[in-house]
Amino acid sequence: MRMSVFPTEEFQMRMTRTKKKMAAMGIDILIVTDPANMNYLTGYDAWSFYVHQLVIVMLDEDQPYWVGRAMDANAARHTSWLDEDHIYPYADHYVQSALRHPMDFVSDLLKDKKKDKKIIAVELDAYYFTAKCYIKLVQSLPNATIRDGTNLVNWIRIVKSDREIGYIRKAAKISEKAMQVAFDTLNEGVRECDVVAGISYAQISGTEEYGGDYPSIVPLLPTGKKTSACHLTWTDETFKQGEPVIIELAGCYKRYHSPLARTAVVGMPSEEMQNLGEVVVEGVNAALDVVKPGVTCEEVEMVWRKTIEKHGIKKESRIGYSMGLNYPPDWGEHTASFRSGDQTILEPNMTFHMIPTMDLGHVGMEISESFRVTENGCEVFADFPRDLYVKPNIRLA
Repeated sequence: MRMSVFPTEEFQMRMTRTKKKMAAMGIDILIVTDPANMNYLTGYDAWSFYVHQLVIVMLDEDQPYWVGRAMDANAARHTSWLDEDHIYPYADHYVQSALRHPMDFVSDLLKDKKKDKKIIAVELDAYYFTAKCYIKLVQSLPNATIRDGTNLVNWIRIVKSDREIGYIRKAAKISEKAMQVAFDTLNEGVRECDVVAGISYAQISGTEEYGGDYPSIVPLLPTGKKTSACHLTWTDETFKQGEPVIIELAGCYKRYHSPLARTAVVGMPSEEMQNLGEVVVEGVNAALDVVKPGVTCEEVEMVWRKTIEKHGIKKESRIGYSMGLNYPPDWGEHTASFRSGDQTILEPNMTFHMIPTMDLGHVGMEISESFRVTENGCEVFADFPRDLYVKPNIRLA
């Protein structure tokens, strides 16, 4: 029994767009190894990306081919829209072997189908496509032309369908719940790991109407001076009075994410933190106000930049990125970013995470929003107070 979360017609439309782009780029075969792109084209969903797996798109076939470990073939049968003729499992002696490699199997498949002299694109900068994968393909397909197909499918994914938007909205409700749990739990003397345990429970249990999925990134929780290092996780240390803590998390539903970040302080925040929070909120509000179709990513970032510069603050790194469907280690789509020089033009149903991480060297702050570009503005997914959260200090007995 198949468990695909989209109708077959939507997958067929995605395939049509992918093949149209391939044809425009002169590509005959596309080898997809990014798990999110595999899911997008086929519906395949399993924790199997620790071994080599891929999807092959051919211009002259309506369905793509799934290639993966034999024990994962049933997952393809359960979760994808593919028929049996397009599920190609390889034997277990290919797994983590010094004698043979899964790309040998892929090369043999392409030879059997008389595709070994074609122009073949691979995702050279995908997390799970290794240097050895590339070397094996080049060695085994000497008559093929190997080209870079990085982000070809990612750019197709950037505009979401209404069903995808619905999944992100559900993820946002989980984000709200998880963030509220974090705020309710943290206090002086409470361990960081215990707050994260509550967050994780909320992420997976979801709402009364639907459960959550595992997010692509674990909860991030830098505390105190470590808030200047925004991608730290948690420890078993306890919270101290007056210490800031960054909480970055995401609700996830059917692999679709809605990230959310806030900064909190137990007890009285410093004047510096209070002022920084006000500046960040002002900047985020100003940037969101200019979001609409036809505006470029660069223009959105420029509004943020000019707003905070009035307060003598500068930020050089990007302030956001496209997001949605993904697998570990990232919920971003690796396409458009809110930064200087990005000329991507916003379109309805693009979705982004605006997260202007601030680092003052000795302290940092995050207040973020995930949103959808609408026909005339933007829809912020999570309904959660956008400010520095101050937790009254209630000492534990």
